[in-house]
Amino acid sequence: MRFLILLSLSFLFLTSCKEEKKSNNVITDKEITSENIKYAKGFSISYHENYTEIIVTSPWARSQEAFRYIIVDNVEAIPEFYESAVVIQRPVSKVVAMSTTNIPTLEYLKVDDRLVGFPSTKFISSEKTRARIDNGEIKDLNNDLEINMELFLDLQPDLVIAFTVNGKNKSLKQIEKFGIPVVIDGSWTEEHPLGRAEWIKFIAAFFNKKEEADKIFNEIETSYLEAKKLALNVKYKPVVFSGSMFNDVWNVPGGKSFVAKYLEDANTDYLWKNDPSNGSIQLNFENVLEKAHQAELWIGAGSFQTLEQMKNQHKGYSYFDAYKNKNIYTYTNKIGPKGGLLYYELGPLRPDIILKDIINIAHPELLENYENYFFKRLE
Repeated sequence: MRFLILLSLSFLFLTSCKEEKKSNNVITDKEITSENIKYAKGFSISYHENYTEIIVTSPWARSQEAFRYIIVDNVEAIPEFYESAVVIQRPVSKVVAMSTTNIPTLEYLKVDDRLVGFPSTKFISSEKTRARIDNGEIKDLNNDLEINMELFLDLQPDLVIAFTVNGKNKSLKQIEKFGIPVVIDGSWTEEHPLGRAEWIKFIAAFFNKKEEADKIFNEIETSYLEAKKLALNVKYKPVVFSGSMFNDVWNVPGGKSFVAKYLEDANTDYLWKNDPSNGSIQLNFENVLEKAHQAELWIGAGSFQTLEQMKNQHKGYSYFDAYKNKNIYTYTNKIGPKGGLLYYELGPLRPDIILKDIINIAHPELLENYENYFFKRLE
């Protein structure tokens, strides 16, 4: 009898110890708060007691898929449902980025020193990051569709910040097989310029830089809204059109696109403002000429450097009044040492600068002593 009593007490003791140990490692799923996302529609961030959860609902245009990312600071904090998500453990010390738009974000967050690899580094314009490329601190990984996997695996990155136009990137699938976390940046799918810039909060989460990202974005938002408010003071709206020919097709920004939003907030009369498309409209030359030949301003005419260059590519460009009056502006004012356009790299993060450029073009009397940063007038 004494033996049975002792055995029972021992069992109860061991069981209570196990339950106590288990209770010390229980990972709760309680959400503490969520990130205040004002303009971006493609992602959400929620903060839990032991982890951060990001859900990307717009990884590419018209996507039917969503991606779940779980960020933890130690492996014991991985929640039970982790198998349905990509887990990223902080600190993230080594990063491979796939888009030049990630470069300014990393620099603004002061984590650019963690970038170790990039496909086609020649397209990077930032002087700071180019210096690291020249010093051999950032390796060129060939291109985003055909990654140099041997070099990539030698780098052993903790995180890959990628993008995809349709979810069918073979290189990304290959990387995932090696167990290296890949996260999809879908900022390019946003319709509002500030929505694109707000994806800095997405990148910041992987580096535990929430406060820094909030401060940076709030400053950009304030600058943008102040410029927009200033443009509302004008009574006259110049008639504007945009785009250029590519393979016999004129890609015109749709009326709900981010380009149209810039033109609206700059208080201009965009000829395709009533179009419901949030991407580009594919038109032929005659369609555009008929509607826009008398327009006063042509803003965003591709990457041409001179009027002569435009005419040599397509004689029809010279039929527009904007061409005849030398009122054509392209975003080629800042070109990197290897030919990359800073507009594509920094522009998505700094929509306030783009808006001020367009306001200065459309209403030069508003911004005293302002010099365009991205846009230049063709001669």
